[in-house]
Amino acid sequence: MLKLIGLCVLAGVLVAGMLFPVAGAAGVLSNQASETVDKTSSDLADIPPPLVTTITDNTGKQIATLYKQYRIPTNETQINDAMKWALISVEDKRFYEHNGVDWKGTLRAAVSNTTGGDTQGASTLTQQYVKNYLINVVYRDDKPGQKRAQEQSVARKLKEARIAIQLETKLNKMQILTGYLNVVEFSREIYGVGAAANAYFNTPVEKLTVPQAALLAGLVNNPVVNDPWKNPAKATERRNLVLDRMVDNQKLAKADAERFKAEPLGVVEGGPQKPAANCVGAGPENGFFCQYVEDYLLKAGMTLDDLYTGGYQIKTTLDERANHEAKVSAETQVKKTQDNVANTLSLVKPGKDRHEVVALAANRDYGLHEDQGQTTFALPSGVYNTGGAGSAYKVFTAAAALEAGVAGINSPLPVPDFYTSSVFGGGGNRCAPAPRPPAGPGGKWYCLGNAGDYNPAGGAMSLQQALATSPNTAFVALEEKVGSTGPIVEMARKLGMRDTMASNLGGGAVDPKSGNPGVNASQLQAFGPRPGWAGNASFTLGPAPLSGLELANVGATIMSGGVWCPPTPLAGITDRDGKPVPVKEAACEQVVPEGLANTLAVGMSRDSQPGGTSFGAANGVRWNRPVMGKTGTTQNNGSGTYLGATPQLSGAAMVFRPKGGSGGLCYLGPGNVTTRGCENMFGGKTPAQTWFGAMSKILEGQEAPPLPQPDPKYLGGGR
Repeated sequence: MLKLIGLCVLAGVLVAGMLFPVAGAAGVLSNQASETVDKTSSDLADIPPPLVTTITDNTGKQIATLYKQYRIPTNETQINDAMKWALISVEDKRFYEHNGVDWKGTLRAAVSNTTGGDTQGASTLTQQYVKNYLINVVYRDDKPGQKRAQEQSVARKLKEARIAIQLETKLNKMQILTGYLNVVEFSREIYGVGAAANAYFNTPVEKLTVPQAALLAGLVNNPVVNDPWKNPAKATERRNLVLDRMVDNQKLAKADAERFKAEPLGVVEGGPQKPAANCVGAGPENGFFCQYVEDYLLKAGMTLDDLYTGGYQIKTTLDERANHEAKVSAETQVKKTQDNVANTLSLVKPGKDRHEVVALAANRDYGLHEDQGQTTFALPSGVYNTGGAGSAYKVFTAAAALEAGVAGINSPLPVPDFYTSSVFGGGGNRCAPAPRPPAGPGGKWYCLGNAGDYNPAGGAMSLQQALATSPNTAFVALEEKVGSTGPIVEMARKLGMRDTMASNLGGGAVDPKSGNPGVNASQLQAFGPRPGWAGNASFTLGPAPLSGLELANVGATIMSGGVWCPPTPLAGITDRDGKPVPVKEAACEQVVPEGLANTLAVGMSRDSQPGGTSFGAANGVRWNRPVMGKTGTTQNNGSGTYLGATPQLSGAAMVFRPKGGSGGLCYLGPGNVTTRGCENMFGGKTPAQTWFGAMSKILEGQEAPPLPQPDPKYLGGGR
């Protein structure tokens, strides 16, 4: 009796549904229900399906794809008769006869489901289009929403029916069929028939054969059960059923169907053919660049979901040849499988309106298999060198001195073997030999010595010579002339170390709530002055974490006449419709006077010449171009750096421990760098060899323009 009453109620509801096209406007259902249907219909119109974002190099060659759903958009003309009739025959034989809902089939299924018989769907392709659009597009990240969109209830079926009927008033049958074939899943994150044709058969959708189309049409009913790689017998059975339905629908001759049934499934071997869904697909060389593109766009305001579903075409500034040479040079100097030794090279093109990133390379491959020397950490671009840049940071001290007018590149600097500073206290209270100068802040001194014998006749050398030979004592004395570290750390920020100086002493994000002074302050704050303290004088020795890409951009800023621009990897972006997409990038800034930058470039031009710290590396490749450069080595030889730039290209090479740890690096020759055995790494060894090895190849055959002319204002200093 209860079932009979339920069927009577159900029959009334279904009759109301059948009358909807006529009586809908008269209020068959409530206004609230109508509003829900209208909103869902709007969602179907306003929320586009996720598409694959493509990343290319600077020539337009694809290097990577990013996606959450692998989908290749297919238009009406690409769907051939084989695919069309295979799908219609098995899923909705009366597709061209109904107005969105097959009421006869719906009533039959509803009665069967309500009376406890076999569960039946009886949904038309239009209704399936609605359901799949809700599941795979509108609610793709909403599990409760997906559950509601496919629950077995009369209310859900009626709502789906109303939407389907509305849809048929707005779209023709071919548009609905095409829409369905673009959103339905074919298993394993493969969505739409375009992607399925490629992934299953390595063929364009318009060239699908009848048995191929039958296999795909059979999949949509249950892609997991009918997976041809996991369940080939089930997949074959389902394909053959589709062929039989095509015969019943008079769209295929029985003899042809029998012949097709005897054919193998014909899918590609080993699983579906589809591209990687993230930057791993860019490969071991280009993956670091792809990762930087992603990081750059997220920083610019794009969401990760938008990036992976928006279907963008992103043309980058990557020069694959330069990137390859950078990778080869980095790996030549340090083996990719060497435990806890990373060797990176980042290259940026100078310019007064753009600083384009050309290459981001490392000895390690980009990938997921650490035991094979792979990593997905952004070693060439992120703040990952926790060992520091060493004396490469003396560039900032020199630049600040020029800006303050306390020295020029020809100004003499004292170069004692040992130096005691009372301006920068905090180094210790017994480091100063007698007679000691007055103690600094806290009753202490800052004391240091040189790594070698730099004391020439007269005990002084020019700033230009000091930049080439790098005595520590000369630059701490120069910091004293500047007065505090404030202008020096700010100079580092201005010239390009922006994310670096905003990070904490561990290279991570600042956490003001932490009680750890290495975490709760930025490097700008940690090394800068505070009331009663002139700052941390060790900044000129580069002891803190940094980004190699930002250091390369410092060289680009100097070589661009003092114009800083963000290191951009973007040449242009278009959306799924081919329209340009603006990206909010920081504006270029004239951060120091052009004369200062030009003079500093000249001041750094002796490093690769005889007596300079990178002369051996430069001479090893017979370097004969004008270049500005600066090496750096940290305490106990724990890391090394080389910053070098020509008018065409600036680059920073770094060797460091990516996993951290104490102790120095042991250099036993090119290709043989370890963390054990000795402590003899210097910036003039592996980093400089990496830089010159790559740049000699990249610039081969190009002109060798001179460095800019110095400004007399910054030659003598002392004004």
